[in-house]
Amino acid sequence: MKADVRNASGPDRTFEAPRQIARGGWYALALISLTNALSLLDRQILAILAPAIKEDLKIGDAEMGLLFGTVFALFYALFSLPVGRLADGWLRGRLLSLSILLWSAATAVAGLTSSFAMLAASRLCVGIGEAATQPAGTSLIYDYWPRHRRGFVMAVLAAAIALGLGGSLVLGGVAAQTWADAFPPGEAPFNLRGWQFAFLVAATPGFILAWFLWRLKEPERGAMDGISSPTDPHPFLSSLALLGAVTPGLHLLAMKRRKAGPRSIALNLAVIFALVLGMAFLSRIGAAHSPRPPLGFGSFAVDPHVLQWLVIGIGLLTIVNLLQGIKASDSQAFRVLAGSPTLIMAIAVGTLQSAINYGLMAFNPSFLIRSYDLSLSEAALQFGLLSAATGIVGPLVWGPLSDRLHQRFPSSGRAMIALISMGASPLLSLWVYTADAPSDFYLRFVFYGLLLTGWMPPLYAILYDQVLPRMRGLTASLYLLVMTILGMGVGPYVVGLVSDATGDLRLALLCINFVAVPIVVLMVLIARRSARDEGNLLKRAGQPA
Repeated sequence: MKADVRNASGPDRTFEAPRQIARGGWYALALISLTNALSLLDRQILAILAPAIKEDLKIGDAEMGLLFGTVFALFYALFSLPVGRLADGWLRGRLLSLSILLWSAATAVAGLTSSFAMLAASRLCVGIGEAATQPAGTSLIYDYWPRHRRGFVMAVLAAAIALGLGGSLVLGGVAAQTWADAFPPGEAPFNLRGWQFAFLVAATPGFILAWFLWRLKEPERGAMDGISSPTDPHPFLSSLALLGAVTPGLHLLAMKRRKAGPRSIALNLAVIFALVLGMAFLSRIGAAHSPRPPLGFGSFAVDPHVLQWLVIGIGLLTIVNLLQGIKASDSQAFRVLAGSPTLIMAIAVGTLQSAINYGLMAFNPSFLIRSYDLSLSEAALQFGLLSAATGIVGPLVWGPLSDRLHQRFPSSGRAMIALISMGASPLLSLWVYTADAPSDFYLRFVFYGLLLTGWMPPLYAILYDQVLPRMRGLTASLYLLVMTILGMGVGPYVVGLVSDATGDLRLALLCINFVAVPIVVLMVLIARRSARDEGNLLKRAGQPA
């Protein structure tokens, strides 16, 4: 690939994109993979600890859905924007190092909490810390690996995510059960419960990994794509400006500073009004179908359904603020993003699939314990190892396969892999979650898990090939914002809500799979036009081909 690129940082540069992996590429991939694994470990450990936490804190499935998804999601999504912008201009290894230190410390704090409010605050800080994982990690690894190997790269990262997911169940369940068996209530050192000890154990590896990432070499940005990237002279100021521009409340001051027109301000205010009405309506529906006692935050108490939809409303407003801010401050990025129907549909597909995945992941351990009378350690070891194995093997098969199909069928190869994975897996879920015995469940889950892992590598490769190298951190942040608020933030809550309302967790887990219908429609459209939109990238960017 040749590119003739003009930018403000210097003269035109035309060069051949490399076909070989950059020096240190495998080492960087290993570190970024471990970062993804630890991110999922610290994030998902809540799922296996949910029964013990519910018993100690006297809360229900809806509140656990809030902890697992909503509370984490808002700050994870909000801070992914400024750190994504920072990843586009600063040293990405050091950004990841600082982020790991923050979320590891927050996970350790969860091991010292004894109230819902403190646990929610800990999850909030974990969300802030983990916000840099995907924007900085993806941006960095793409500058080590050539385009034709990125399906494999995304497969390795997806396998690492599966390792973290399975590891969270094994480590969390075994650590909590071992501690609880060794120290009956009231006799443990510092009066720690088993679930608190598990949080402390999970926090430890992050402090070690942070040291290695701090020393990771920064690759030349854009070299693997044959596209030069200008140096950002003020990455921290740009990052803080973006945070102010998207944070609800502060965004109005940002609009005033950039002298936004009356039409932009009116549109923003209309969105706020519509969100207030919509979120109030959804809060009443939730309270009517699953009434829950108020959650206490010191002297302040709030209905859990109001908290859920307040957070979602704030997240949706943040998305609107981000798009308006990009349009005003970086017209080229806005043209590239808004001008690709494939990119928009890929974000929607990833969001819908994440609602399914996070809804299932949040309650799978609880389902096994309730349905098959398994102990915490049994569910952790059996399901944790199984999900890790299928999650590791699956992407390593699907990722290289998507690369080969992409080379043979550039217009639809990757999209067809994702379509098969996301279209067929919900049908298999009906078979999996109606198993009569745990052995039947595990056997069926092998086929289901291997098939489900096929969607992420090809979809992410499609997504990031739709933008310029300098925009990958921003694109990852936009995707994370939408996916986290409407996927992670809604999926676990809906499953918990249906479970509380019906008393049937199996039904709740099956219901979330109906989201697959629009996914299939969108993936068919992506398969038909992704190559066309990728070919128009430089045109959308206003640069000569």
